[in-house]
Amino acid sequence: MQSATGDARSQASMGIILMCAGIASLSISDAIAKQLTSSYTPIQILFMRNLIALPFAVLIALKMGGTGALRSYRPAAHVLRGVLWLIAAGLFFTSLKYLEIAEATALVFAAPVFITAISALFLKETVGWRRWLAVLAGFAGVLIIVRPGAGTFQSASLLPIVVAFFYAVLMISARWVDPRESVWTLMLYLVGAGALLSALVAPFVWVDIRGEDMWLFIGIAIFGTAGITLITQAFRFAPSATLAPFEYSALLWATLLGWLVWQEIPDLLTYVGAAFIILSGCYIVFREQRLADGSAD
Repeated sequence: MQSATGDARSQASMGIILMCAGIASLSISDAIAKQLTSSYTPIQILFMRNLIALPFAVLIALKMGGTGALRSYRPAAHVLRGVLWLIAAGLFFTSLKYLEIAEATALVFAAPVFITAISALFLKETVGWRRWLAVLAGFAGVLIIVRPGAGTFQSASLLPIVVAFFYAVLMISARWVDPRESVWTLMLYLVGAGALLSALVAPFVWVDIRGEDMWLFIGIAIFGTAGITLITQAFRFAPSATLAPFEYSALLWATLLGWLVWQEIPDLLTYVGAAFIILSGCYIVFREQRLADGSAD
């Protein structure tokens, strides 16, 4: 019994380590994107990131899932997910051009709140009063950060909220993928669809890439792909309820990178609002885990 318990703890610890490493990688990727937005459009950044990342995604999929990971039973679902992902990523990169990276990151944390609201309102899933209170708390946190009507309000701060909505729809859309397909197939086709779809628009907004910036594009592709891969692996070792709180370590990385690179220091209300959003998200995940275990909502 002790051995089984020890193995479970070891697995959970590995999952947490992988999640934290993945979040750190994605945070660095976001910081590079913010740096690139001063010279290039989000679509061009996304095209280059996906184009460079695609060979790595293929190799990872083959290594982890074999040749079967290359096959899709519902290609149309992946194309739709690619559209959703491009919209979300494009709007997020746009927001980084105008907002502090910590503020944009905190607002995107509202995604679990949107997932719960969408599931209840549009998918007719049962959501009890506790989770509805968590949803309201999350939206209260958004309002604290955005502060509509205040002198500090920026219309650009609405962009990460829209990003959170599209990200929530993207997460829900995973249900439309054939259950025979592995997480590696999802990762591969998301990158591939992103590369294909952004290639259709990139020529119209193309700016010649400076030689010194090519390293940034390579960096965003490597850190972005590494982040997604590490997080995917994390969920193979530990349940979502265990990992969810560590996803919010992105705010720490965003704050640190914003301070080091751009001397950005978020105000107190941003952290208060972020706390509301994070606590509501963690509670939603906790309740969903209890429901999966058979507890009442």
